[in-house]
Amino acid sequence: MPNEAGRPNDPTTAHPRPDFPGQEQDPPGRTEAMDPRPDHGEDSYRGSGLLDGRRAVITGGDSGIGRAVALAYAREGADVLFSHLPDEEEDAQETTRLIESAGRRAVPVTCDIRDERECRALVERAVSEFGRIDVLVNNAAYQMSRPEGISAISTEQFDRVVHTNLYGMFWLCKMALPHIPSGGSIINTTSVQAYKPSPHLLDYAMTKGAIVTFTHGLAQTLASDGIRVNAVAPGPVWTPLIPATMPDTTEFGKQSPLGRPAQPAELAPAYVFLASSRASYITGEIMNATGGTPLP
Repeated sequence: MPNEAGRPNDPTTAHPRPDFPGQEQDPPGRTEAMDPRPDHGEDSYRGSGLLDGRRAVITGGDSGIGRAVALAYAREGADVLFSHLPDEEEDAQETTRLIESAGRRAVPVTCDIRDERECRALVERAVSEFGRIDVLVNNAAYQMSRPEGISAISTEQFDRVVHTNLYGMFWLCKMALPHIPSGGSIINTTSVQAYKPSPHLLDYAMTKGAIVTFTHGLAQTLASDGIRVNAVAPGPVWTPLIPATMPDTTEFGKQSPLGRPAQPAELAPAYVFLASSRASYITGEIMNATGGTPLP
């Protein structure tokens, strides 16, 4: 985004840099309580009609990357149905406001994607509201840092991570496909953790690696149907999940070559591009947005 002088911003200083104030939240976390407040593109994202008339479904659209993508899609001309957990109602209301302020339809749906029946109801609601699904964004995820390593990962936590990050994505893709027309797309959210797993996020990193494999395989399966499947792999991103699941956030993102975490607004353009006709020959790809972290 240009600065006042019309020159490009320095990416190392374009957004807040650590050290951040100490902060801790109960999962799933709230945007309002974060310091600094995440930037979702509220004051910066400008649409250009790239998704005019599209109907999109976004999981975890109440905050973080999901909210930024919902805002960007709406400003590009798409109607948006997004899922959120019951505890995320306040954040969901703000996402709804942002979508509607762009002149598009917002359909917030309370849904725990760990439940197959709730995933089915989510797809049915989308079809009832929109008639079809042009873009499915599998973005909702769960993590919980365990500095002690594998010995501290309970079966309950492992189940929650796997069911949120993998089962929900699998069910929603399977259920949505009959309603995705040729020209539609699926975009999954993986992570730099898929390639460079942090020991304290072992179970989370494992699921993100599986999402890369799933994306590659499903893209080949659906190519002949004219449906594209891609993924975005962020590095550290400043979202409510961070203070809600990590014991110390003061230096979060400092390890990236750019010296800071991404803001959700910086990820949204990747999801817009992959959903748009400008990416018509791109499928089975992972778009990395890691702040310069080298990948294999």
